[in-house]
Amino acid sequence: MLSEKKIVDTTLFDILIQRLCHQLLENHTDFTNSCIVGLQPRGILLAERLHSQLTALTQKEIQFGKLDVSFHRDDFGRNDKLINPSNTDVPFLVENKNVILVDDVLYTGRTIRAGLDAILDFGRPKKIELVVLIDRRFSRDVPIQPDYIGKTVDSVSSEKVKVQWKHLDGEDCVILYTSKNR
Repeated sequence: MLSEKKIVDTTLFDILIQRLCHQLLENHTDFTNSCIVGLQPRGILLAERLHSQLTALTQKEIQFGKLDVSFHRDDFGRNDKLINPSNTDVPFLVENKNVILVDDVLYTGRTIRAGLDAILDFGRPKKIELVVLIDRRFSRDVPIQPDYIGKTVDSVSSEKVKVQWKHLDGEDCVILYTSKNR
């Protein structure tokens, strides 16, 4: 049996997104040499929200892409489960650009590591920064740390953190699921 606890409500969710946007604006100003790349599947939801708000704030077109990392994962081919990749749509080269890599939850770091490998298929970036809405900081398998964090959550491996999006799940919030022993 699972118990669930809302750790980020709709109001805080909006504040976290706005803060991330302003931190990105502070460091990238006009985004002339920067691009935003969301990691499929759910990192693109955060990336789209950031891109939309940043475009409104800067009144400039900011390059945006969606990256699937399925075939770059270190567990690729290690199980019998059929891989169903998402679309990759990076319609620009990242050569000598500041790439802002976006994912919703940073857990073990393995998806981000795969994203770092996958982005190199589109050129050699000048710099790569990582934005996450939720950082589960005590769960790393690889030494990866985000540059921009919405909220840090201390959780154990048996717990699950899920970011919910209004247009998909009915509400913008973050839920922590915990197994209950009977």
